[in-house]
Amino acid sequence: MEKLKIPYPVVVEGKYDRLRLLSVMEGQILTTDGFGIFNKKERLALLKRLAEKTPIVVLTDPDGAGKLIRAHIGSAVPKDRIIPLYVPQTRGKEKRKPTPSAEGFLGVEGQDEALLYRLLSPLAAPHAPLCENPLSKLDFYEDGLTGCEGCVARRNKLAAHFGLPADMTPNALLAALKIIATPDEYKAAVKEL
Repeated sequence: MEKLKIPYPVVVEGKYDRLRLLSVMEGQILTTDGFGIFNKKERLALLKRLAEKTPIVVLTDPDGAGKLIRAHIGSAVPKDRIIPLYVPQTRGKEKRKPTPSAEGFLGVEGQDEALLYRLLSPLAAPHAPLCENPLSKLDFYEDGLTGCEGCVARRNKLAAHFGLPADMTPNALLAALKIIATPDEYKAAVKEL
C-alpha cells in the first residue's frame, strides 16, 4: 500500500499515534504530548499560527481525554481552520500496554492501518507535491540556525519574525516554516537577522 501524501498538518496526542500514522501517510504530524498542550502555551500558539496558513487536521483518541484535547484546540483555532477526523470507539488494548486504557477504547495508535488509510484518503493530494517548500536542515545549517554558536538566539528571532513561539526545536521550527513561509520569505527573514 502506497503511503498517502497529506498536505495538511495532522495533530495527534502522542508519539505512538504519530508513529502509527507514519505507517500510512507522509506529511507533517504534530503531537500535543497528551495533556501537555494545556501547559505548553507555545504548542497551542504553533497550532494557531499554522492554522492561519493552512487548515489543520485534528485526530485524537475516542475517549474523554481526546475530547478535552480536541476542545482545547478548538477553543484556540477557528473551527473553519480545523479538519476534524475521528476513529471509532473500539474496545481493546494497545499492544505495547499491559492493560487497556481507563475507558477501554483503542486510541489512534491501536487502530488498524486499513482504517487509518480510509480515514485519511479523502485528504490525500495525489497530484500535488507533498511539500512544495524545499527548505531543509541544510538550509538551517548554512544560515547559522543550527550547529554553531548563537544559533538558538537566531532561531528564536526567526521564530518571532514569523509569529511562532520561542525555543522551538530546529525540527519543529523547520516543519512550521515549510508550511507558513515561502522560500523567498524565509531567505528575506534570515537576511534581516
